[in-house]
Amino acid sequence: MNDYEYLLSDISILKGVGKSLVNKFKRKNINTIFDLILSLPTKYIDRSIETKIKDLHIGKIQTVTIFVEKYNFPRLRNLPNKVICSDDTGKLDCIFFNSYEGYIKKILPLKKYITISGKIGFFRGRYQITNPSHVNTDKNKIKKIHSNYSLTEGISDNIFNKTINEALNNLPKMNEWLNPEVLKKFDNISWNEAILNLHNPKKEVKEKKYINRLIFDEILSTFLINSNIKKNFKRKKKIPKKINFDLSSFVEKNIGFKLTIDQNRAINEINNDISSNKRMFRLLQGDVGSGKTIVSIISAQNVIFNNYQVAFMAPTEILAKQHFNLFKKIFGETSKANLLTGKTEYKKRKDILKRLENNEIKIVFGTHALFQNKVKFKKLGLIIIDEQHKFGVNQRKKLSGKGGSNCDVLVMSATPIPRTMMMTLYGDMDVTLIKSKPKNRKEIETYTKDINKIDDVINFIKREIINNNQIFWVCPLIEESKKVDHQSSIARYKYLTKIFKDKVGLIHGSLDKNDKDQILEKFLNNKIKVLVSTTVIEVGIDFPNATGIVIEDSNKFGLSQLHQLRGRVGRGTKQSYCILLFKSSLSENARKRLKILKSSTDGFLIAEEDLKLRGYGDLLGFQQSGQKTFRLADPILNEDLFILAEKEINNIEKDNGKLSKYNSLLKLYDRADIVNELI
Repeated sequence: MNDYEYLLSDISILKGVGKSLVNKFKRKNINTIFDLILSLPTKYIDRSIETKIKDLHIGKIQTVTIFVEKYNFPRLRNLPNKVICSDDTGKLDCIFFNSYEGYIKKILPLKKYITISGKIGFFRGRYQITNPSHVNTDKNKIKKIHSNYSLTEGISDNIFNKTINEALNNLPKMNEWLNPEVLKKFDNISWNEAILNLHNPKKEVKEKKYINRLIFDEILSTFLINSNIKKNFKRKKKIPKKINFDLSSFVEKNIGFKLTIDQNRAINEINNDISSNKRMFRLLQGDVGSGKTIVSIISAQNVIFNNYQVAFMAPTEILAKQHFNLFKKIFGETSKANLLTGKTEYKKRKDILKRLENNEIKIVFGTHALFQNKVKFKKLGLIIIDEQHKFGVNQRKKLSGKGGSNCDVLVMSATPIPRTMMMTLYGDMDVTLIKSKPKNRKEIETYTKDINKIDDVINFIKREIINNNQIFWVCPLIEESKKVDHQSSIARYKYLTKIFKDKVGLIHGSLDKNDKDQILEKFLNNKIKVLVSTTVIEVGIDFPNATGIVIEDSNKFGLSQLHQLRGRVGRGTKQSYCILLFKSSLSENARKRLKILKSSTDGFLIAEEDLKLRGYGDLLGFQQSGQKTFRLADPILNEDLFILAEKEINNIEKDNGKLSKYNSLLKLYDRADIVNELI
């Protein structure tokens, strides 16, 4: 048996763990022995000091040896059972809810001395302990430091401790995977030593080096996979593509403004990739409105210049259509571009597929459907994926094989992500950042407004409509409920319709895709002046005529999500506004968030602050697809360990290190699905 096989075994192999207990553990996502031992104690409770009843402190967990004097079992079942106990300094009641008399008599036998430990309460002039779980005639079994775990219903402290100890008793000695230089930073603590120490309660304060060792292992396993995906992607040599250096000037003439320094730098980095003999696997990350699309279109045209094809994938049909129209506007109707979506009629679709296979179409814009098996390219040279913040490591791994060895990949994201998160989520890719925005864009003015002053907001909307401008009104998604989400947006829609009549539209999560697209088209064509929406309004779509966004109950959103929503306006040359509506009773945390958003339009700074306030797992309110949340590591709290892991990965890459040394690490930390391919 390999050193990791026992740890990856189902917890049902442990003594005393039957089917019922297995199901209870599964509710806590504990399926294997490794899951169990990585469920570290939340705290350590010192029950070793014995206290007399007269010296007890209310609200503290304390240990006392008592004499069992009398049972008080009421006839009415809804009343608690009581056991009256004492020592030479006073009396203490043990209170039991929902406990059978036989059980109570067994653990607290009459006229016996018992050691008991629990949280001290006080009722009607007497100390009491409610539903005590630590009771024994043997003092030594109670008077010690206990590990306290996060429990689920049906699993007591005693059962959890017993199961953990059973697992630890058979813990295999793992082969060391860390290099000696790195191991020194954790005082040469082995993985086994870290695990055993953290589960073994001691009186002295736990040293951080034990938990840091485990956190580092978790980070390193992720970085190793990212590094090897990138290496494998670039391993096969490709035919370098030639660059048309006049393209940028040509595009500038057609869009009517100069490219920013960041845009030009991004174009140069992509050109270097395209013209090299290594495949490009690059993330183009830019804040909302920073001009990523223009950069990607120039890159696409450079690939077309080499007689290759380009697949441009967007998350929605309306965004794919917008990119398609922009491409035609810049390069003319004669450009060999086409649009392939779910709405494309059968006859036209069949023709497009045939022309793609014959290399007659040079660039096709569409949604995920572009990567279906029936869509075949004659000579695919570049894949562009727009707004894919849910496109995780495993999906990118599958994508890397699409298009053959001469195909480059460019992924775009308008989601500003702090550096430590970037290392984790996009460590398998080269990264290009665009921070500055085109000079023709004006800063969005942001205001906070109490909901009681909604009349001021209505007057603002009336003025904007008179000037032929348009407004978004966003309602929150409350408690993740589509039903409530639906109702809150409908209520606001009815309210605004009374004022603005047929100039108001509504979209929400319960609408089907076609209805939603039709309403967005009407708004895009200025047939609707006010669009009431939940958070389903599309990221990345340009509504140049939208100059205002009202975000209702803004305190219910995270900072990054508010910033993304604000980015729906300010896409044209007109002055734009964001109004954050709130109810008067704001928490201190909510006030901080709104203040940060008012004072900054820098998405990267906002993302950092959001991470500090809300935690990395909830950044933007979604989980990365294919990217499991860390069990122990935190990109903010453990920034130093992320940086150390990044340095170690660089050293491993320089030494051309193989993954076989890290086999156990990768298997344990849930990377088993791709380990075998990479070793």
